[in-house]
Amino acid sequence: MPAFSRFLRYFMTVGRLGSIRRAADELNISASAIDRQILNVEAELGMPLFERLPTGLRLTAAGEIMMASGMRWQKNLTDVRAQIEDLRGLKRGHVDIAIIDALAKGYIPAAIHAIQSRYPGITIGVRVIENDKVRGAIANGEVDFGIMFEPQSFRELTVRAFVDVVLGFVTPAGHPFGQQREARFTSCADSALIVPAEPLAVCHQIAVLEGTSGIQLDKKVTSDNIQMVTSLVLQGVGIGILTSLDIITEVKRGLLSFTRISDPILRPMTLALCTAATRTPSYAAGIVLAEIENGFAQLSYPASITPGGDLDA
Repeated sequence: MPAFSRFLRYFMTVGRLGSIRRAADELNISASAIDRQILNVEAELGMPLFERLPTGLRLTAAGEIMMASGMRWQKNLTDVRAQIEDLRGLKRGHVDIAIIDALAKGYIPAAIHAIQSRYPGITIGVRVIENDKVRGAIANGEVDFGIMFEPQSFRELTVRAFVDVVLGFVTPAGHPFGQQREARFTSCADSALIVPAEPLAVCHQIAVLEGTSGIQLDKKVTSDNIQMVTSLVLQGVGIGILTSLDIITEVKRGLLSFTRISDPILRPMTLALCTAATRTPSYAAGIVLAEIENGFAQLSYPASITPGGDLDA
């Protein structure tokens, strides 16, 4: 184990930096020692882990497999250490979470603040990534759990909690359009719009509405960043199309209004808190998971968009 762990540490640093010399500087180890470890394993495997290029080293297909395995090994070692700490009765450990962009404000930061206050020995890493990549990160063991849209078709995931999230029009507070609680999609036909772009999960729903309604949208701006869409709406550039989840913070602060799109063809999206079906969360991950699960219902529609509501976990 020690020799293998040493090789992995050397190998993964070289893979990340693309250079044995830079890896040697970072690890404070001689370049020849790192090179020897890698050459020995390449000889044992019978194939190279790196392409030696004039500009540096690049992972081969075998190297990419080794890198993915190393990441899983590091995560498993962290979990083992956390379980050993559990035996000592210490609430310590590191927990990695993957979430979609819409959760980078509001409930999740508030929940993490509450967890850190109660369990200062637990550290948390938060990855904000695309919806499909959240699924992969959970299934591959890169994170302890994640929150994503529409998980039900993936057998490798276990859904711990879920809420309904709906699509709607977003307007600045006081805008006449925002006085409506619900409206049909065709009601935006003559309005300047700010519309999400791929890879945001709502794009498919908007495409369905465009196809079934037959209207030509006046898309003044498109963006793949929810915060950008929100900011443009606040600036008065146009009416935004987002989910109830995306604008929780701004609606609760009285800055924006949300009008649900009421077309019958449109069904709510499922936002789910998921773990890997084949892995048991560590003690520290279980603590964080339970804290987030307990308050998960406040992300649902319509509770999530009640002006003046409480965002605390």
